[in-house]
Amino acid sequence: MPLQDYIQRFLFKDHAIRGQRLLLNQAWLSMLKDRHYPVSLRQLLGELTGFSALLANGIKHKGKITLQVQGTGPVNLLVVEMTHELKLKGMAKTNQLITAQTNADQLLGEGQILLSLENSLTDHIYQSYVSREGAQLVDSLEHFLSQSEQLDTRLWISVSEQAIGALYLQKMPAIKTSDADAWDRIQHLASTVKDEELLELDNETLLTRLFHEEVVELYEAKPIQYECTQDRERVATMLKSLGEEEARTLLKEQGEIVVFNEMCNYHERFNSEDLDKLFKTQ
Repeated sequence: MPLQDYIQRFLFKDHAIRGQRLLLNQAWLSMLKDRHYPVSLRQLLGELTGFSALLANGIKHKGKITLQVQGTGPVNLLVVEMTHELKLKGMAKTNQLITAQTNADQLLGEGQILLSLENSLTDHIYQSYVSREGAQLVDSLEHFLSQSEQLDTRLWISVSEQAIGALYLQKMPAIKTSDADAWDRIQHLASTVKDEELLELDNETLLTRLFHEEVVELYEAKPIQYECTQDRERVATMLKSLGEEEARTLLKEQGEIVVFNEMCNYHERFNSEDLDKLFKTQ
């Protein structure tokens, strides 16, 4: 069986054009589990997730990227984090109920896209941001790539409740070629891709269907996983830092101390017995 959560690079051997193809199934389902996002919000988060995978696949060191889309609209934050091992997690945050199916411009309002690249070997964090451009988020992401890498770039991302499919093309730095129209021709062919093709077809079938007259070299596919570890110990450390008196006051007021992890969508609960264990005399 082919990998159902993977990313794969490819190269047009006769042209200075490269690309990536992404397909997510189980990892996307795991991210959405119990979140109940409306369709328009799911679309935005899916586009950012697909884009994050494309960027993370280029990390040359141990670390992670964090992409945030901050806005002044009903959706005030989208965030996706992905490690160099292609393990991802993400969430969307809203400040009001979303009922109508509206576009990114209406949902996000004015805002920016922020990229943080963390190198865990040097503890260095590089950050860059651009203003969000265009009515659709995928247009803003394409603009972000073109601005940051200074290379012609095209991006297609399709999102459903079951999957994310993406296709990315980039014109490499100028190399002498006998086919000056290759970039225009190939991006035109790619623009004919249908949502169902991006979401359902394996790479070889998709690329053959779109570029059957071109010589395309596929590199090894890399698996992608959803990973959002529940860290009760970290929450316990936070409670311990409050001190026993304040922790027991919270418990008395609330009956139970509940800490919600928005990024991973789970609750950690502490009762009287838990506090007894936490603050017992060593």
